[in-house]
Amino acid sequence: MNTLFGTPYLIELLTPKQDDADFEARLEVFAERYQRILDTGAVVSIPDNPMGNVHFTALEVMDFLDLPMDPKRTLLHLNSFHLKSDMDAFLRTAADNGLKNLLVISGDGGPRLPRLEPSDVQFDVQTVTSIVLLRYIEREFPGIFNCGVAFNQYEPPEHELERLTQKIDAGARFAITQPVLGTDPTVASLKDFGVPVFAGAWMSKRIDLLMQCVDREPDPNMAYNPDENLALLDRTYPEFGLYLALLGFKRDWTGLFARAG
Repeated sequence: MNTLFGTPYLIELLTPKQDDADFEARLEVFAERYQRILDTGAVVSIPDNPMGNVHFTALEVMDFLDLPMDPKRTLLHLNSFHLKSDMDAFLRTAADNGLKNLLVISGDGGPRLPRLEPSDVQFDVQTVTSIVLLRYIEREFPGIFNCGVAFNQYEPPEHELERLTQKIDAGARFAITQPVLGTDPTVASLKDFGVPVFAGAWMSKRIDLLMQCVDREPDPNMAYNPDENLALLDRTYPEFGLYLALLGFKRDWTGLFARAG
């Protein structure tokens, strides 16, 4: 079983958006959910401006709320849509607080988000991808961070598997898949890469949103039960950890986590 973080479960938690109307209330909700994840024994996984929407950074919110920064229970995401000065400040602050776990992705752009230029990171490339960002972090912060990467099984397998090999060569030490629906031979093959893997679990009934995220046409007749899918993933990929996205915080989690942490 995957024990990279001492627990098989990573639970996604978004910080407030910068344009949230009731920012103080959103901060209070974040703090409550953050603590609930820690109390469950899972890892808090905090995205970086998901879907191109501008959010406050995890470090800004955690510092403002004086939340405990647990290096073993915190996974920070970092993408390429930042000013270099802001990205470097983020990495330095994370390192200063002992936060080592990063999920490094190319990210989703938007009109309000600048993107790193190759000249910023001093690599002879056309675009700053997650691979370039991994190499930059390893060069500028050698041995400081434990970096993971995303794996998109909805892309052509040969291309995506080759990309994963390149990411591991660039310093990736674990991988998190896109949400998996039941059995997937490409996802199953990741056990051969020799790094810990976390299978994505889509915990919302809105399967149409997942299809939108992975650029697939939704099937209006498809019935989806997230708890049943989670249980299926647990049985199908016992050697993998599980990454729970869009888990409802108003629901009772009793019995949801079948594995020991």
